Amino acid sequence: MRLDHLALTSFRNYESFDQDFDPGVNLILGQNAQGKTNLLEAICYLSRGSAFRTRREAELIRFGAAFAELEAKVFSYGREQTLRALMFAGRRPRQLFLSGVKKSGREELDGVLNTVLFTPEDLLILKKGAAERRRLLDDALCQLRPKYARALEEYRRLLAQKAALLKDHRDDPGMLSVLPEFNQRMAQTGAVLIHTRARYLRELAQRAAAHHAAFSDGRETLCLRYQTVSTIENPFAPLSELCARLQAHQASHHRAELESGQCLSGPHKDDFEATINELSVKAFGSQGQTRTAAISLKLAERDIFAADTGQMPVLLLDDVLSELDAGRQDFVVNQIQSGQVFITCCDPARVTNLGKTIQIENGCSLS
Repeated sequence: MRLDHLALTSFRNYESFDQDFDPGVNLILGQNAQGKTNLLEAICYLSRGSAFRTRREAELIRFGAAFAELEAKVFSYGREQTLRALMFAGRRPRQLFLSGVKKSGREELDGVLNTVLFTPEDLLILKKGAAERRRLLDDALCQLRPKYARALEEYRRLLAQKAALLKDHRDDPGMLSVLPEFNQRMAQTGAVLIHTRARYLRELAQRAAAHHAAFSDGRETLCLRYQTVSTIENPFAPLSELCARLQAHQASHHRAELESGQCLSGPHKDDFEATINELSVKAFGSQGQTRTAAISLKLAERDIFAADTGQMPVLLLDDVLSELDAGRQDFVVNQIQSGQVFITCCDPARVTNLGKTIQIENGCSLS
């Protein structure tokens, strides 16, 4: 799987961009705030149907422009395909195209261009809150499992509606009559999320442990443990059992939810704990251990994509190498000898003799 060509019009700070890429390593050089990360965001948008720095598409359109256009020529599953997206400054909905055919939604583009993104913020993902770790799982699974993406979208919609119901029921007590239906549907959909997350995390843990062991010359053992609602002791249980356990958790939190006006039960609070040699990374991990573990997670994610789809995903490294010491830089570079990679960097001395170099200045390619 590779990205052969990218063309942008009025995207972020790019008035126009048109560039061919190397099938191996593409080094995107430039000073800060020139548009290097914007290129990765464009690639991510075409891959996933969403940007990684904002949920508001209006922010992706160049200031003063009426629309933004993104087009990529990709090679995947043995054939050339074209991805195209149009975003409009007004309320007009975006338009997505695959090889010239208009598609009704993002899910119809799934798998055409898979990407694994690594940003400097991800280096500390194991020290942050649960939301960041859920996002790591969800971003990968939405690309790998179209059914999961649909379940997650449905669960988020139900969650927002239930939250509004809990917030406003004091003004209109009759609203509570639909609460049992919401709980049942959320339990059914939530069971799919837990079922899929648990299995993905199990494989991620196995592969990440191997990478981390190589990083540490076998001195450290990285483990990941899935955390979901307390009534679920076995997240690998059948969906029917998971659904029943979720409903039991909802029932035990019913009064608390009514009193607080908040949705307190469900997989929207899921997390996973990382330990190194049985000590919590979040509580006790050094900066070096935390970064090594985070890199191992991303390399493991890439491995899973390759094994699951038979296609090596495109790896996007956003100024990550400059945040690492020399030893960790060397390890990462040694792991990216196969597949296509995009690396943004301010200092060309950090990464030399790698593939194609593209110089970016003020939203323009100087290459």
